[in-house]
Amino acid sequence: LDKYIEVTGGKAAHAKVKSDVSSGEMTMVSMGLKGKLMMDSQSPDKKLVEITFEGIGKVQEGSNGEIAWSHSAMQGPRLKEGEEKAAALLMGKHGADAQWRDLYTSAETKGVESVDGKECYKVKHRCKYGGVTHDCFGVSDGLLVATMSKQASAMGEMDVTQFYSEYKDMAGMKRATVMSGQMMGQELRTTLTSWEWDTVKPADTD
Repeated sequence: LDKYIEVTGGKAAHAKVKSDVSSGEMTMVSMGLKGKLMMDSQSPDKKLVEITFEGIGKVQEGSNGEIAWSHSAMQGPRLKEGEEKAAALLMGKHGADAQWRDLYTSAETKGVESVDGKECYKVKHRCKYGGVTHDCFGVSDGLLVATMSKQASAMGEMDVTQFYSEYKDMAGMKRATVMSGQMMGQELRTTLTSWEWDTVKPADTD
C-alpha cells in the first residue's frame, strides 16, 4: 500500500492535493451507451460525480462527510443509508489511498496471484466503515491492477471487480486512465482524459 503511494507520486505529492477535477467518458459496453464523466473531489470529504448520457440525462452522486446521495432521471433523488452510505462516504474521502492506516482496521497480504495477466500481491483489508476489499498490486511496479469487493446498493449487495490500466502522468502524478469492470452483468468502462488539482473553485456537494 505504501509502495503504491510512492510509485504514483510519493506521500508528499499526494498530501499537496487538496482538490481535484477529472473528466472523461463512461461506456456501458453491451448497451452501446456512452456518457460524459466529471468527478470533483474536495478535501477532506466532499465529492461529486456526474455522468451525462445522451438521450437519458444526468446521473449524479455526491457526499460531504455526513450524507451521501444520488439523483438520476430514472430514479429521482434519494439519500443513501446503511452500508451503501458507509461505502459512499469512504469513496468520497479525499486522498483516501494515502490515509489507509487511518481508514483500515486491518491489512494483510494474502499471497501472489495472476490477475488480468499480471503477477500481483493480493492485499485484504477491512475498512473501519465496514466491508472487506481485496486490492491487487503489480509485483514488478507496485501499481494497482484490480480491486475486488462487495458493494451495497439500492438493489442489494453486488460483487464488483474493477481493473485499472494505462497509467499516465497527469499533473505530476501517475494515474490509471482506464477503469473497467462488471456490475450487475453490465460491463462498464471509464476512460479519463484530464485531471487537474487545486486549479478550480470547489464544487458545492451539500
